[in-house]
Amino acid sequence: MKPFSQACENNKIPILTVLKEAFSDRQHILEIGSGTGQHAVFFAQHLSELTWQTSDQPDYHPGMLQWMHEYPADNLKTPVAFTVGQDEWPRLSPPIDGVFSANTAHIMQKQEAKLMMEQVAGHLPEQGVFCQYGPFLFSGDFTSESNRQFHQGLLERGCGGLRDVDELTAWASPKGLRLEQTHALPANNHLLVWRKHG
Repeated sequence: MKPFSQACENNKIPILTVLKEAFSDRQHILEIGSGTGQHAVFFAQHLSELTWQTSDQPDYHPGMLQWMHEYPADNLKTPVAFTVGQDEWPRLSPPIDGVFSANTAHIMQKQEAKLMMEQVAGHLPEQGVFCQYGPFLFSGDFTSESNRQFHQGLLERGCGGLRDVDELTAWASPKGLRLEQTHALPANNHLLVWRKHG
């Protein structure tokens, strides 16, 4: 039985609505932390003009491949092994000009989240776009009590917890990655649209 995430099913359409605009001038997307693969097969199907490259820890690859087998798409690429803080940035051809990542920053430890922001900023070309989805803090504040409780649960499980958008900006901006749009999405999540400037 292939893996299944209810959260992916719940949020895929609101995310897609933003991606259609944010990636409208992009061609090759790297997804960091593809997880079950549900987002990848859905977005590849509905963004057929894009090449969608999946990536994650090798343990997740078999589940992703099950989804890809069931929902094949010519523009959807089989996963590469990439764990932030363990693996080098993937060497892809053609090179990527966009990055997508959902629900990863709050799982990572602080230094891993910092490294992800720095790596994305360092490897995106001029005008490259990074779409980052998940729950975030804004100027130290939680957007809801449920997010506060979720953050505490993450810490108890040994995860890094929700990251502050100000913190992400401080890590990204020295390498030219600027936050251009913030989209409020259902269930107290946001999609941040970053763009690389010289």
